[in-house]
Amino acid sequence: MSTEPKARILVVEDEIITATALEKSLQNLGYDVVGTVSSGEAAIKQAAEKVPDLILMDVRLQGAIDGIAATQKIQFDLEIPVVYLTAHSDEGTVKRILDSKPYGCLFKPFEKEDLHNAVEAALAWRRHRAR
Repeated sequence: MSTEPKARILVVEDEIITATALEKSLQNLGYDVVGTVSSGEAAIKQAAEKVPDLILMDVRLQGAIDGIAATQKIQFDLEIPVVYLTAHSDEGTVKRILDSKPYGCLFKPFEKEDLHNAVEAALAWRRHRAR
């Protein structure tokens, strides 16, 4: 039995059905979901309060701040890794995503295995950087 603590993940997704499915998938994979929020503003607040190990961030969100702008603020202030979740693969969105230096990106719809692999890769990078 592993003694390593569960990775703590914040889910930022504005579609409730998708957010609920993500939370359930993450819990089934053995992760601790510390919260689910639907706006960039709430993501910034929750990241500062909960300090998760990783954030899964939708690009298009409710509110004035999109996922990319929220990620830039969170990474500048807290250096928490972010994996984007998006259904938008247009050139402008992809460029903004890449310019923000994410730890990964999953294009919707994705499989549970893809989610697990992206989360594990981002957490491995975080552990490597912490050394």
